[in-house]
Amino acid sequence: MLLFAGLGNPGAKYANNRHNVGFMAADAIARRHSFSPWSKKFQGLISEGALGGEKIVLIKPQTFMNLSGQSVGEALRFYKLESSALTVFYDEIDLAEGKVRIKTGGGAGGHNGIRSIDGHIGNTYRRVRIGVGHPGVKEMVQHHVLGDFSKYDREWLEPLLDAIGDNAGMIAKGDESGFMNKLSLAVRGNAEPEPEKPAQKQTPKQQSHVRQARPQQPVAKLPESGPMAAMLKKLFGKD
Repeated sequence: MLLFAGLGNPGAKYANNRHNVGFMAADAIARRHSFSPWSKKFQGLISEGALGGEKIVLIKPQTFMNLSGQSVGEALRFYKLESSALTVFYDEIDLAEGKVRIKTGGGAGGHNGIRSIDGHIGNTYRRVRIGVGHPGVKEMVQHHVLGDFSKYDREWLEPLLDAIGDNAGMIAKGDESGFMNKLSLAVRGNAEPEPEKPAQKQTPKQQSHVRQARPQQPVAKLPESGPMAAMLKKLFGKD
């Protein structure tokens, strides 16, 4: 049995925020694999199903992001699972939009949801970091993550979430590199193709500088009479 946690903030106000991409990933998995309806438990919403022959419990903590560890820790203790059975999906500003990386352990990297989980269960769990891009300046980070995805973002976000749902079973089986490859192909395949470059006009083939420097000479006129003419007629059989 494995626990998959998607992080975010509860309520319609935050539903489309970049900070809620973990919730979106959990929803995509539940929808794609026909998990049970969401129900309230462990200070969160849970849904149950199976991936790759493994029972999976999905959880979306409803404690607000900064207290995610309360909900996740409670669920782990109830099911008597080690932290290694946990996979957390969340937003990562230090990754470009649409990029996904998986790692086990490590620091919180400034993410309050991860910091909270680390404080409750330690850090030896798997993290699926979903890139939402960086606003460029530290002072804009909060506004960025608590802002909604734009219409442009949907061009990569929707195929990415579909790919997470389609391929989540690979995580359950431990095929992390295969999972990341599938997601990369999904996002790349949705990108607009680059416009074709106009064909370059073919210029007439230039003569070499040698040929240009040595123009053709007029053909020498053959003699029509005399000893030389007689010899040539005899040689070529001309009358």
